[in-house]
Amino acid sequence: MATIDVLLPVKNGIDYLAASLDSICMQTFKDWRVLVLDHGSTDGSLELAEDYHRRDPRIEVHSFPQAEGLAGLLNCGLEISDCKYVMRHDADDVCFVDRMEIVLAAFKRQPDCVAISGQSSVINGAGEVGGNIKMPVGRQRVAAASFFRNPITHPAAMMDFAAVQKLGVRYGSDFLKVMPADKRLQVNSLAEDYFMFGQLAILGKCTNVPSQLIQYRWHGSNVSATRFREQVEVSLDISRYLTRSFCIMHGLPYFDPAPFCNHGGILFDVNGKTDFSDEFAQMAYTLRRGLGASEELERELIFRKAASTRQDAALLWRYFQFQSRNAPETGEWNAIRSWLIRRFPGKGSMSVAGELAA
Repeated sequence: MATIDVLLPVKNGIDYLAASLDSICMQTFKDWRVLVLDHGSTDGSLELAEDYHRRDPRIEVHSFPQAEGLAGLLNCGLEISDCKYVMRHDADDVCFVDRMEIVLAAFKRQPDCVAISGQSSVINGAGEVGGNIKMPVGRQRVAAASFFRNPITHPAAMMDFAAVQKLGVRYGSDFLKVMPADKRLQVNSLAEDYFMFGQLAILGKCTNVPSQLIQYRWHGSNVSATRFREQVEVSLDISRYLTRSFCIMHGLPYFDPAPFCNHGGILFDVNGKTDFSDEFAQMAYTLRRGLGASEELERELIFRKAASTRQDAALLWRYFQFQSRNAPETGEWNAIRSWLIRRFPGKGSMSVAGELAA
């Protein structure tokens, strides 16, 4: 049994697979096993992975061409894992050499955490750095953010496998089980990671380290580019579901997170309404009661307060006040900017139906 099993799903990813596997092989921590989960590749990815296996038996190749979506494929990987920690890595991303050591040290400091991820730099198809993905640090910050966006970078995450097994954690399914059985959500693709990490986050079991762990490759074929609208719609469904589950768990009044969400770096147009002050007050009350008072929660609420108006001048002014006191994270400025330029074709917001009543 290796300390870390790496779940690496691939389907026709030969362009970047070698660089991805090489970055695992170069880790400073050596007690790992890679489970390459092939989803029916036809471009030579399977053969390339098998060649790596011949050179390094720690790299195993498993074919699951009939797995249902990415969630099903990753769940197949969890079923064959045998480790202390299970780590995710994508076939087009690159690990920094000390990624494993950094996260293992974080688990040692916080042994009751189930999932830990971190920061990322963004590279293009040629490997050129073009920016950073900045995620919240601290359990309360991650928990609060999880109602409004996915605060965990999936391909940079690692999980405590014993805790995963004990909680019955699986991709795409509701393992909290506080909602009635006939109303439980199933997410097989597009945002299966958000659904899983969101549930762990509202239990206070997720955090991020401040260190960069991976180079996240953005090349135009990412799901968040090719199926943007569908992914945002599924993400909003998850936000609402997580909120309902959280409110049931704590016996608190429901709030609709839609007015405050920034999935995909956009704000939602909810029934054409421009002032969500009352809804913000209800949301803040529920989160303070359910999560407890903390500076981490208040930092999240400050940004959501800024986003509680859809009046352009007020929105911009509130954001600049927020920015003057807080370091913005990924998706925050983009959400404000997207609303302000929404009148241009292809820019701005998405309209959604409100759920503003309990």
